[in-house]
Amino acid sequence: MNLISRKLVSAWVGMGTRCLPFADAASPDLPLPRLLRLALFQVSVGMALVLLVGTLNRVMIVELGVPASLVAIMISLPVVYAPFRALIGHRSDNHVSPLGWRRVPYIWMGTMVQFGGLAVMPFALLVLSGGGNAGQWPAWIGPAGAGVAFLLVGAGLHITQTAGLALATDLAPVEAQPRVVGLMYVMMLAGSIVSALVFGALLADFSPGRLVQVIQASAVATLVLNTVALWKQETRRPNRPAPRERPPFLAAWRAYSGGAHARRRLLAIGLGTMAFGMQDVLLEPYGGQVLNMGVGATTQLTAALALGGLVGFTLASHILGRGADAFRMAGAGVLTGMVAFATVILAASFQSVPMFATGVLLVGLGAGLFGHGTLTATMGSAPKDQTGLALGAWGAVQATSAGIAVALGGVLSDAVGALASRGLFGPALAVPSSGYIFVYAVEIVMLATTLLLMTALMGSSRRPAMA
Repeated sequence: MNLISRKLVSAWVGMGTRCLPFADAASPDLPLPRLLRLALFQVSVGMALVLLVGTLNRVMIVELGVPASLVAIMISLPVVYAPFRALIGHRSDNHVSPLGWRRVPYIWMGTMVQFGGLAVMPFALLVLSGGGNAGQWPAWIGPAGAGVAFLLVGAGLHITQTAGLALATDLAPVEAQPRVVGLMYVMMLAGSIVSALVFGALLADFSPGRLVQVIQASAVATLVLNTVALWKQETRRPNRPAPRERPPFLAAWRAYSGGAHARRRLLAIGLGTMAFGMQDVLLEPYGGQVLNMGVGATTQLTAALALGGLVGFTLASHILGRGADAFRMAGAGVLTGMVAFATVILAASFQSVPMFATGVLLVGLGAGLFGHGTLTATMGSAPKDQTGLALGAWGAVQATSAGIAVALGGVLSDAVGALASRGLFGPALAVPSSGYIFVYAVEIVMLATTLLLMTALMGSSRRPAMA
């Protein structure tokens, strides 16, 4: 009987490791419960991203009547801070705190900045849209207040995520680091899915008061999640000696960017991220204006997008763990994205919500495959003493490209849509979908260009299979 019990337990443990994504990222020094608790900071990041890119852009454009171009610029404002992610990672690599921490001070600072931005954001948005007592304020107060709120949230996101991923990498064994970072991003996607569903349910009956409640509850949830995530994670070393020679950031950056294929790799990451990111500000308005979907239904599209990304990250981790080439995996994501955007374009012609939802799911799947492939390639090329810098560089390029893509997508959609509505492209294209479809077509072209750029990189990032 004992023999049968031992075999059942062994089979159950083995099945759990195979079936639970990233369960093999745990180690004796970093058990799975502690690892999942640390990943809660990524849940708060995913929640904020859904709020900014998903829910708020639909609410601002459709319910509050803010022009899409202004909304796109607002949402892309956090990109101003994105280039500093590499600097944040470098500083946290070499930080000496009187309390003995390196990463925790940066994560906590980012948490408080993000909390502050979310706390003031709903009121700034109401003034921006002309609601409440907005007439008592000068016209510039609304855009300025909303811009500051978006900047604060963006700065907090970048600081928290960069230092948090570096802390996760510090705590994990070297052989498990790529899987640990992958788990961090899966938790971010899981947070995005849950948050999108919750926001969609809470805002199904939209009102300005409900919007204030939802955003401020998100601010409190951010503070709670990140506090729990940080509790007793980084070991305090008050007597930690300062580095003998703290390398200047520019010198460290030159050393990193001068590595083999580094610049081509960063260029591929940036272009591919832009190709996937131009649709971020458009998917929900596209569903609302072209396919007549409600707020709750379009917010759930963000959950479908995140679900596709979750599947992509999990699938990529399983395949890359067997030693597959990371850039071939990223290339598979690019091809998936091209099919996805073609499906989204066809959904307007057939007025098919299921076809649109399928396209959104495929967009998330392609982005997940592409993101994990490029992240794994970046981790594989990172010097041991530049983990924070490498992760910061990846995040800086990705976030900067995504921010530019969001602004560019909104501006192009508005401009082409306005020209089409005047009949400049003929009566057949004088429809609300013309601006959106133009942007999706541009994304397909950019993905094709990314695939050509990565051809020279394929085969350069093959990793040994992980046990």
